[in-house]
Amino acid sequence: MTSTVTSPARTIRIGSRKSQLALIQTYWVQEQLKKHFPDREFEVQTMSTHGDKILDVALSKIGDKGLFTKELELGMLRDEIDFAVHSLKDLPTKLPEGLVLGCVTERENPADALVMHQKHQDK
Repeated sequence: MTSTVTSPARTIRIGSRKSQLALIQTYWVQEQLKKHFPDREFEVQTMSTHGDKILDVALSKIGDKGLFTKELELGMLRDEIDFAVHSLKDLPTKLPEGLVLGCVTERENPADALVMHQKHQDK
């Protein structure tokens, strides 16, 4: 007698900033994934970024593209989250080594994008 043992599918961790816009975008992506992969679990994990914490200086005076992405990128590189949902306008031109632009969703807003660890590319 042979038996097949399957391990339960791991929950996919979606990284997001805590801002209202980021959460709207992230929950939309989560719902789309649930429709296409109903047997998988997806959970949203929120993070505060450096840009979220700067309240006393105009962000235009700082000019760093990583202000809203660095913590999420580190979360992917440390395997704390599987991918992150970003507004495309916040992404740096060059992504950190090990990360790829996984997709750009069909957009309500032409500034939305998805970045994920390259190990998930082509899956």
